[in-house]
Amino acid sequence: MHIRQRRLLALTRRHPSAILLLVQLLGLLLYPLLEATRAGPMALSVFGITVLIFTTGMVRRTPGLTWLSVCLALPAIALLLLQALRDDMNGLLPWSAALEALFYFYAAASLVAYMLSDTHATTDELFAAGATFTLLAWGFAYSFVVLQALQPGSFSAAVHAELPRSWTELMFLSFALLSSTGIGDVIPVRPLARALTSLEMFVGVMYLAGVVSRLIGLTLLRR
Repeated sequence: MHIRQRRLLALTRRHPSAILLLVQLLGLLLYPLLEATRAGPMALSVFGITVLIFTTGMVRRTPGLTWLSVCLALPAIALLLLQALRDDMNGLLPWSAALEALFYFYAAASLVAYMLSDTHATTDELFAAGATFTLLAWGFAYSFVVLQALQPGSFSAAVHAELPRSWTELMFLSFALLSSTGIGDVIPVRPLARALTSLEMFVGVMYLAGVVSRLIGLTLLRR
């Protein structure tokens, strides 16, 4: 048992990007299951804090500034805890979402710098490519949350078009735009929402063309 634990710990230290990617993908599956439950808001806040902690640890292994990521993560965690413990703190959502968006964008930029820091494509850097993609998707999804809070009705959908879009819907929109695979049934209807979604499409295309293609080229060159 101890040998297995040591091997698992060594694997975690060798491929921290894989752990971060796994946690984020797990969140994609958990959010739809927990979102509509009574204890959903608290569970989602706790999971959000967990992802922030994992991501902060990952930034420590990149050229990014750890103190800056901590300065963004700690206020976001505090706001998430307040929202989880008290039902009258919904007004803090735009602030916590804005901090989380900034944090995920900075973490994504740090991982990009990590992947571009040398001319060797390691296994962990390949996992980092997937983790960076999800960080960007989460960052834009939180940006949509902020925009929806500041400008209600920024996003519409075929079902219950007049209601605010849920986190799962905004995350789906973010992944669809970032991967350039479409837009789905959630659409931006206000000018600022369309500008922000256009920016995400541009970032997605440039990330795939600039960063992912470089890693693929380095992998083929090594072989």
